[in-house]
Parts: sequence; C-alpha cells; structure tokens
Amino acid sequence: MLTITNISKRFGAMLANDHISLNVRGGSIYGLLGPNGAGKTTLIRMITNIIMPDEGEILLDGLPVSAVQQNTIGYLPEERGLYKKLTVAEQLTYFGQLKGLDGREAIKRGLWWLSRMDAAGWESKKVQELSKGMQQKVQFISTILHEPKLVILDEPFSGLDPLNSDLLISVIKELQERGTTIILSTHQMDQVERLCDDIALINHGAVVLEGSVREVRAGFRSDRVYVDYHGQDALMRAVPGTSVVDSAAGRVELRIDDETVRPTDVLRYALANVEITRFEVAEPSLHDIFVQTVTGHVTMTSTL
Repeated sequence: MLTITNISKRFGAMLANDHISLNVRGGSIYGLLGPNGAGKTTLIRMITNIIMPDEGEILLDGLPVSAVQQNTIGYLPEERGLYKKLTVAEQLTYFGQLKGLDGREAIKRGLWWLSRMDAAGWESKKVQELSKGMQQKVQFISTILHEPKLVILDEPFSGLDPLNSDLLISVIKELQERGTTIILSTHQMDQVERLCDDIALINHGAVVLEGSVREVRAGFRSDRVYVDYHGQDALMRAVPGTSVVDSAAGRVELRIDDETVRPTDVLRYALANVEITRFEVAEPSLHDIFVQTVTGHVTMTSTL
C-alpha cells in the first residue's frame, strides 16, 4: 500500500533521513522503531505530506502522497494538539469536518467511538478537564473518526494505564481486521511484540533492520537457556561454555559464551547430570534486538 523509495531529507548540515526505502503491506501493522532523534518523525511528516523530501519518492496506493487526498490518512502525532476550551463533542465534530464529514455524521461517529473507548458521557466535558490519558483517547478518536485507509500512530500509549493500553490494543486490532493499514511508532517494545506484523528499525537516519517480526528474531542467535531441574545446583552452575546469569534452587538461567557451544550441548549436559522439568531456549525479544542493534551490546531480558 505504501512504498517509500530512497527518501532523503536534510535540515541544514543535518541529514535526518538517509536514502530510506520501505514497503508497507496493505492491512498490516508496521512498526517504525528507533531511538530518539533517529529520524522517525521526519519520515512520518513526509508520509503525511507535511514536509517534502529532498530526494526520493513516496507512493500511497501507487500515487504520490502529494496527490493523495489527506482524508485517506489519519495521523496521531506524538505532540498532542487538542483545543482545551472546547468540549469533547465540539472537538470531535471539528476534526471530523476537517476530514470531510458533515457535523451530524461526525458527532454520530464520535459518540459511538466514545462508547467503544469506555468514554461514554465525556462529550460535554471540556478538554482541559480531562486527564492526560483521557485526552489521549479523544485524540485517538479524532485520528480515526473519518475511517482513513492509513493510520499513523506516534507513541499512542503515552499517558495510558495498563487497562486502557489493552483497550487501545484491541481497537487497533479491530481496525486492522477492517482492512486499515497502520504504522505504529513507539518505544514500548512489548506493544510492538503484541501488534506488529513487520518492523523497521531506523538509526542515524537510515534503516538498519527490516522484515517481519519472525524474520528479525530468526536473524539473532539466542544465547540464553533456562533450565528447571531436580538435582545438584552446583552441577547446573558449571555447564561448560556457559556462565550463570541468574539462579535459584532448582532453576538456572545460563548465557552461552562459547560460540562452539549450542543449546543442544547444554541439554545433553543437563540430561546427564540432573532431572529436567523445564528446558527453554530464550528467543531474543524485540527489546533485546533493539538494544543490540543500536548499541552493539547484547542485553537479554531475564524471565526468571
């Protein structure tokens, strides 16, 4: 649905985007990841035609974004933009009309979405009376009110508690089921794990990692093994070619330090020395992959 080819953007001497090429499949949830200052927001602003690239091309359904009706895109920016003295109903009606809805249809859809987002009865409240999390819900509704084909969400979970984060996740999945294409930019890797089909990691303005979540994980060798067992702890804390990351009675997390040692070697050692009740080779999380790719240091998250 969205094709980005060799996009570059400079601001003076700073190269914000350096020949970025991406393909976003229609109906997918695409994670756009990277540390602060990596160039994600600049890229998003070019996709939404807020700013123009210096080089390259961005096509939405085969058309340059400059020629595409903006009503086909919904954009939730990281910097929030609500009018504090308007009521929620006035806010949603205004944003709906900006995207081509008439007033009646905008308020009808707004009330439906308020109910869906556990916010029924908020329509008469002024935005300045709402908490940060409540304002975030209103901003999200204003982003999708006109039923865009492409939705871009920049840090959509900011200000939301765990319950409302789960609610938003379920709504995002519903939008995908309806055929909406979603670009998700967030630093919350657990949400990326739960939602995204494909990801791209941008660092210093360039794409350093791209592919499906499964492909990306498969490209990183796991060096962690978890074993629960009955037997002598000392034996499982002395597995050749490994070091102990964490341990407790009958449980150990091992890091494989020797590149010639494989998880199957650890399993053979354990079978020969203790009674195993659990053996798990840890798949690297997106958090671990993110940190390793950006910093070059391996930091696996313990599950013990």
